[in-house]
Amino acid sequence: MKLIVGLGNPGIEYQFTPHNIGFLAVDRIAEQCGVAVDNRRSKALTARARIGNEEILLAKPETFMNLSGMSVRDLVDKSGVDPRKDLIVIYDELDLPLGLIRIRERGSSAGHNGMQSIINALRTEEITRIRLGIAPEAGKGGINYVLSPFRKSQLGAVDEVLELASQAVKVILSEGLATATNRFNRKNVDNST
Repeated sequence: MKLIVGLGNPGIEYQFTPHNIGFLAVDRIAEQCGVAVDNRRSKALTARARIGNEEILLAKPETFMNLSGMSVRDLVDKSGVDPRKDLIVIYDELDLPLGLIRIRERGSSAGHNGMQSIINALRTEEITRIRLGIAPEAGKGGINYVLSPFRKSQLGAVDEVLELASQAVKVILSEGLATATNRFNRKNVDNST
């Protein structure tokens, strides 16, 4: 089984904000698998599904971003997955322009509090992550930007980056991390055919 976690904050006021793009990515994967992420377990909304030959557990922690590690640690323990091989975390990255994604198999949190919480809880930086760029075109935004709804002009790029994230998960599961990294780390939404 693979555990696929999207990071965000619970609550309708955060639903369509840049900081919740990890939640939106998990919802996109769930939709494509024909399931709803609405089962409560381990302080998260979850759903079981299958991608190819892999059974997956989709999860959206409800602990608020900065405490995501509490939920992920419990999900890892209860599902028996090895976080170094079986966990994929999807989250927002303000250092990347909206539309770009970056896949990494290890590393620091680079200042992302949700990812740092998971690293602390699991006591490892060897966690596969898909970082989804959210930086606005006219420079970087701060806390007000990441917690405000996406602008209408951004929705096309958001849709495309969610599709890229979903494709990246499928490639990781079916062809491996190296193939996914090579394929997606240099792509922008404009040439993602």
